[in-house]
Amino acid sequence: MQKQLTTTLIAGLLLTTAVAFGQQNSPFSRLIKQLHNPNDKNIMVAAHRGDWRDAPENSLLAYQYAIDMGVDVIEIDLNMTSDNVVVVMHDQTIDRTTNGKGRPADYTLEELKKIRLKNALGRVTNHTIPTLREVMLLAKGKVLVNLDKSYDYYNEAYKVLKETGTLNQAIFKTETTYREVRKRYPTLLDSIVFMPVVSLDKPEAKAVINEYQKQIKPVAFELIFKKDSSAVLSHNGFINKNGSKIWINSLWASLNGGHDDDTAVDEHNINDSWDWIIAHGATMIQTDRPREMLAYLRKLHRHQ
Repeated sequence: MQKQLTTTLIAGLLLTTAVAFGQQNSPFSRLIKQLHNPNDKNIMVAAHRGDWRDAPENSLLAYQYAIDMGVDVIEIDLNMTSDNVVVVMHDQTIDRTTNGKGRPADYTLEELKKIRLKNALGRVTNHTIPTLREVMLLAKGKVLVNLDKSYDYYNEAYKVLKETGTLNQAIFKTETTYREVRKRYPTLLDSIVFMPVVSLDKPEAKAVINEYQKQIKPVAFELIFKKDSSAVLSHNGFINKNGSKIWINSLWASLNGGHDDDTAVDEHNINDSWDWIIAHGATMIQTDRPREMLAYLRKLHRHQ
């Protein structure tokens, strides 16, 4: 009897160890490790508003399509209903993207759910405005989530992330300085994955980066620039050296000095677009062309 009990205990221990090992080596676990490794040379791809070419922007279907194609990050924009539910909506009004009018704050969640999203051609669909909770449950254990336009809703978003068990895969961000963020969110800042957005067109850009890295070592810095002549772009090795990754957007030209998605895809000039961004230190790229970028990076063996 004792021998049988011992055998059962050993078998249980081996099973537990195997499960733990599997979790530690799962694709999502490797993604989390990659996020926190500033020296990893693989490129992480972020889908801007999901796959909005094939589904309404910021819809659950757009995010599902992006997840299915293998992106590492989905970008969402936060807003709030009149009954204090965090929803996903880029604009301050719902006029452009839905068949409704006004602000999300003009509606309760129940009222907002009766409104329908439009697709990229402006046609009304059957898709509704998702809540942050719905998106995080969809993304749970699959992809990272870039919380754009979230600064005013950090506390509410944090609560949702804790309740859904997704805090480790959400990236909070803001364009404000370290001192401003610390003043507004004195304790929360130490409990979240954080990425400052820094305009390299401003003369104080390097000082802003240095202050953040001195105080909290953010997981990454989102660098935006209308001109590509900033000294930080040419000498940005200190960002990785001090523990952070570099995020550059390949969206419209005003965010990247003209080294954008359209140059890569429409003009077939990857050298002056995606290659340029990678050559300037980015290992996280947010794109409106996730399918094409993934195919290119996999050809280069720069995407896991």
